[in-house]
Amino acid sequence: MISLTKDNRMLGYKSLDLYPNIFHFVTTRQGGCGQGAYGSFNCSPFAGDDAQTVLHNQERIFEEHPFDSSCLVIPHQTHGCEVALIDEAFMGLTDLLKQERLEGVDALITNQPQACLAISTADCVPLLLYDRANHAVAAVHAGWRGTVQNIALKTLQLMRDAFGTHGADVIATIGPSISLHSFEVGKEVYDAFAQAHYDMSQIAYYNDSRDKYHIDLWEANKVQLQSFGVPYDQIELAEICTYCQHDTFFSARRLGILSGRIVSGIMLKQ
Repeated sequence: MISLTKDNRMLGYKSLDLYPNIFHFVTTRQGGCGQGAYGSFNCSPFAGDDAQTVLHNQERIFEEHPFDSSCLVIPHQTHGCEVALIDEAFMGLTDLLKQERLEGVDALITNQPQACLAISTADCVPLLLYDRANHAVAAVHAGWRGTVQNIALKTLQLMRDAFGTHGADVIATIGPSISLHSFEVGKEVYDAFAQAHYDMSQIAYYNDSRDKYHIDLWEANKVQLQSFGVPYDQIELAEICTYCQHDTFFSARRLGILSGRIVSGIMLKQ
């Protein structure tokens, strides 16, 4: 990944940075004003942090750009597979109605300029997608439950229906999240992936010494992207494990549920 700010509070992807009509970012734990398990750059309003602290941190996302935090569209995620279309009608709603529409949503798609789609993660997988032919973007929160339900593939299918998206035109990124080595799961999680017809030899292994399975969420989401036709060389993988690098990135498994979140965002400029 590349650094977007001198203090490393925001990182980006080389593949998306090639397109000047796109603004995107991935936040770290650096450069904010939060304390304790929210220290210091939590930008998620749904993690139990002080509201004014979150607002201040959100403003820091945009302080070097000609837009502000009012363009953020952040859903209240519930580890499902609901995808919301952010269209012109949505942008005209009141803030209260917008938040009602974003309840229980785990992925967003849009072709509206200056709607910054943002999702929150802390070990789950964040994906940012850009359809360079039809000028549409998406942000996806893929925990293990969302991954089992093929949320990345579902998002791309809805982009195809709404915008005419084809896999060959998609630039996809898989951001900082828990790695195969760190993601220990019980047999019930392993079975859920097997029942969803994943090739378990490709995405999992059994650790005899700990009597645990390990699941590769990065690979499972790559499988979905490639099944839609996204070329291998158009998928950028951060290869950053949040569990291992919890000093730099928020990790719920390390810090607990009441802790900060990484926010990954993408927006079409005007």
